[in-house]
Amino acid sequence: MTNELLQDLEWRGLLYQQTDAEGMAKLLDEQSVSLYCGVDPTADSMHIGHIVPLLTLRRFQKAGHRPILLVGGATGMIGDPSGRSEERQLQTVEQIDKNVQGIRSQLERIFEFAEDGNGAQLVNNRDWIGNINTIEFLRDYGKLINVNYMLAKDTIASRLDTGISFTEFAYTLIQGIDYNHLYNHYNCRIQVGGSDQWGNITTGLEVIRKTHEEETKAFGITIPLVTKADGTKFGKTAGGAVWLDAKKTSPYEFYQFWINAADADVIKYLKIFTFLSREEIEALAVSVEEEPHLRKAQKALAEEMTRLIHGQEALEQAIRITAALFSGDLKALSAEEMKDAFKDVPSIEMAKEDKNIVDLLVEAGISSSKRQAREDVSNGAISVNGEKVTDLEYVVDAKDRLEDAFSIVRRGKKKYHMVKFV
Repeated sequence: MTNELLQDLEWRGLLYQQTDAEGMAKLLDEQSVSLYCGVDPTADSMHIGHIVPLLTLRRFQKAGHRPILLVGGATGMIGDPSGRSEERQLQTVEQIDKNVQGIRSQLERIFEFAEDGNGAQLVNNRDWIGNINTIEFLRDYGKLINVNYMLAKDTIASRLDTGISFTEFAYTLIQGIDYNHLYNHYNCRIQVGGSDQWGNITTGLEVIRKTHEEETKAFGITIPLVTKADGTKFGKTAGGAVWLDAKKTSPYEFYQFWINAADADVIKYLKIFTFLSREEIEALAVSVEEEPHLRKAQKALAEEMTRLIHGQEALEQAIRITAALFSGDLKALSAEEMKDAFKDVPSIEMAKEDKNIVDLLVEAGISSSKRQAREDVSNGAISVNGEKVTDLEYVVDAKDRLEDAFSIVRRGKKKYHMVKFV
């Protein structure tokens, strides 16, 4: 079973670096193990770039191994220097605690938690790092790692020209203490992380090696950085990061991100992000080649990811909004769903007063002139909240103001505008 797991990870493109591939395979063959992945609570939500190592950890859980999810209540107060060109802005204890709670709820959607068996376990490194005083840190751990060893780490070496504080310089050693603690108290044998975590993982293994007399059996594995087929960074949209928090990125926007995946990327994403079987993904790959217009692979990807992160009800809502926008039948949507679907379309504020449809079109900049506006209405090109308006005397009033605050006006087939009434 374990060998099949490693083969599956390799097929999915999820194996980048391993400290001892043969030794880890042997360990996994012999027993079920505990393994961990850490998340620093630098924000109150994770985004999709964070979840690849976590989903990989979930694959281990499905194969019978126990995941330990470390939320960095201590390390989050310092900040990992990897991937950064300048010092991180430090956060308050209160903000870190708020962030921990947000991340915890998202982890509970991905993993199966239980106190026994291979149920996932959540730990916070402030529970042990917070108990170490400065002298203990320097005597018990600072002596273990040579400065030259740390300077050779890419995350530190890349910052030497621009400067790095001792605080961020020490981050890799503190994360090494984490792995050592989990090795001692949770029998944790494997750390999983993104490719930028290689230096931190190997420091942890060095700490374990130097604090144990017996031969240690601990390993590290990293996941490659996900990129698009054109080499650009994955996980960003025009609006910024794609968050797991529904308030930051709505389930509809989340669904849209995945369903808009390019044909060149979609099979790669299905392998990395979903738990669909190899046979299912290979069948979808054939569909991309032979019937790309059906977009079966994109639909499968969007459905799997939205269901995983937001649940079945949110997925159904996202599909309903998508179908309504495609057909132009907005009447099927609630006011809240309309607000969600159209929050990025052009918008204008107008006084909350009754207004003739022609005047509204011109004042809102939807039609270029009164003459054009009259043509648009007469030709059936104008809809208000999904209802076609063809009467030149039509008055937009309270009945058209959703939540007494806005109306959605469509000109033509796809040009939507939000009129906000103030």
